[in-house]
Amino acid sequence: MPLLENIRGNLLTLSEFSALVVGLLGMLAALWLYRWVKKQPADNQTVLQIGGKIMRGANTFLKREYLLLARFAGVAAVLILVFLPSPIWKTDDILLNVTMALAYLCGTAVSALAGKIGIQVATIANMKSAEAARKNIRLSFMAGFRGGAVMGMAVVAMTLLGVTVLLMLTEEHSALLGFSFGASSLALFAKAGGGIFTKTADVSADLVGKVELGIPEDDPRNPAVIADNVGDNVGDVAGMGADLFDSNVASMSAAIIIGSAIAADAGGGINKMNVAVVLTYALIGLLASIVGVLSARMGKNKTDPTSALNKNTYVTTAVYFVLTAGATMLFPGENYKNWRIWGATMVGLLVGIIIGVATDYFTNDQRKPVRKTATASGIGPAFTILSGFSYGLISILPALIGIAVSALAAYKICEPLGGEYPMFGIAMSAVGMLSIVAMIISNDAYGPIVDNARGLVEMADLGEEALKATDKLDSAGNTVKAMTKGFAIGAAGLTVIALLGAFKSEVNAVVQGAIKGFDIMDPVVFFGLIIGAAIPAVFSAMLILGVDRNAQRMIAEIKRQFREIAGLSQGLPGAEPDYDRCIDIATRGALRELIPAGLVAIFSTLLVGFVGGVQAIGGFLTGNIVSGLLLALFMSNAGGLWDNSKKYVEDGNEGGKGSNAHKAAVIGDTVGDPFKDTAGPSINTQITVVSLVSSLMAALFLHYSII
Repeated sequence: MPLLENIRGNLLTLSEFSALVVGLLGMLAALWLYRWVKKQPADNQTVLQIGGKIMRGANTFLKREYLLLARFAGVAAVLILVFLPSPIWKTDDILLNVTMALAYLCGTAVSALAGKIGIQVATIANMKSAEAARKNIRLSFMAGFRGGAVMGMAVVAMTLLGVTVLLMLTEEHSALLGFSFGASSLALFAKAGGGIFTKTADVSADLVGKVELGIPEDDPRNPAVIADNVGDNVGDVAGMGADLFDSNVASMSAAIIIGSAIAADAGGGINKMNVAVVLTYALIGLLASIVGVLSARMGKNKTDPTSALNKNTYVTTAVYFVLTAGATMLFPGENYKNWRIWGATMVGLLVGIIIGVATDYFTNDQRKPVRKTATASGIGPAFTILSGFSYGLISILPALIGIAVSALAAYKICEPLGGEYPMFGIAMSAVGMLSIVAMIISNDAYGPIVDNARGLVEMADLGEEALKATDKLDSAGNTVKAMTKGFAIGAAGLTVIALLGAFKSEVNAVVQGAIKGFDIMDPVVFFGLIIGAAIPAVFSAMLILGVDRNAQRMIAEIKRQFREIAGLSQGLPGAEPDYDRCIDIATRGALRELIPAGLVAIFSTLLVGFVGGVQAIGGFLTGNIVSGLLLALFMSNAGGLWDNSKKYVEDGNEGGKGSNAHKAAVIGDTVGDPFKDTAGPSINTQITVVSLVSSLMAALFLHYSII
């Protein structure tokens, strides 16, 4: 079959062209979904007024945050231009330094655009979902889910387009590290800043409103309630979008770098086949997600949004499985090799689902851990903390086993292929786990959208039926959001293991055979390992302390307003809280706190590298990965458990609202908020950032270390 042989002979060109086509198709799907959401009716003046305040607050924060980060990116770009991949005064090709700097700036710009798109549609979709809840829950669900799907489609399409265009223009696979570092550095600060903002408002609103005054969660009398809704968007929408964009770019970059270097090690030039496989599997993931998103809906006789969200994920997974198997049959070369790479990819996909299911067990209010924690809350807040803390620690085990088994299985599946193929197998496992990331982002962004919709329903007094509908949608959003966080952490785990392989490839590209492995009995490696293990803990503490300091300022402001604004606590006509003041406090505090934690992670990597060299960095990355994954999983799951324990009590269990169990559960949720929405998910990006810094600086660490 000449046609088939011709296709196989030009596989890389075909895969690049197909990636561009599918990427553009993904952007068109995002545009169609956006127009669909925007066309949904929303004419209630109170909803429009409050929703407008949320939109303005979110956009104001994002603008101020991006202006701050633009200055950071500018300085970083100049440093990259001067020093990477080689000092500009020593290199024979200055164009490589220019390419790296431009790739970095492109990565930051696209990551910022991902957050902006998410904010734009989420702040419209929350109003549409709130209004639709007056008619029926199915239409409200569709508005919330399709609003989240806009960002899901756009983020993955931009990843595919960005990586492919960079490859086609530069043909420098190492430039992907610059692009990925740009995405990761902006995501690190965006996630940290958004997380500090949202939890400042959430913690303050809960402690003063629920615990001290006993008023409802989204009561418009509370001055922090609009800031809380703004925070849902800047933290859980813009921040998570940048986070998963970063993970997706990093997994593709690591796989391309490792895969393309395999043949070069044997003297055969760049392995175009492996690059084509990465692009093909990634574009199929976007296609499968488009199918899954467009098939998403609640049945006419079913009112369970959680089942609808899970069904979408299963449809996407099944489509991806079938299409990648079909594509593998067409790949040239030995079927023995191709099917092993496909098997490693499927391991990641399967383990991602298993991690999500395990996370669901520890965070779903239908399961024992949440209910037992709610029961313990009846005794007192100390027992709420002890129970949630303990279950959070236990929840680490199945997820870490999943990551470990996935890495081991992928390695062993590809081990018979020899060379660096086992590490390429791990990289493809990460690509597989992130293959349905468009659907994962859609599910994740759905959560804060319907959470905001519930707040709008309560503040606009749209009726009990609308409130019940959005309560049900919000509950499903919390459950799915906990699962997507577990998935994101698992994907980050596999990605950074692959990035460790990319670091090794970058070092060996400078000096052949400089690194064969990392012996932890080597004191230099052990030195790096111990420091690397400590960084995630320090990073987390700095973010949580940022929430602590900022929340104290906001609580003082809320109490001042209740004390000084006559009639506010009674809800008298004309007694309006100053929402903008609380938004400003959250914004200023978040921008003040977000930079130091990120710089600690970056500077500690540079310090270890210039002291101990590439061997110390190998240990540093290993310790950072293990410690970071452990803390991220613990904080994400414990926080989700405390959150849903509170909601379980508020549903009328264990004494219901106003009971001692409720007050204790709110305190547990207050502790869990910065765990699950600030520090926990930010650690994913911190691990990725230090891994990319290590790869980018590999040549400098090799030549200029003290030891």
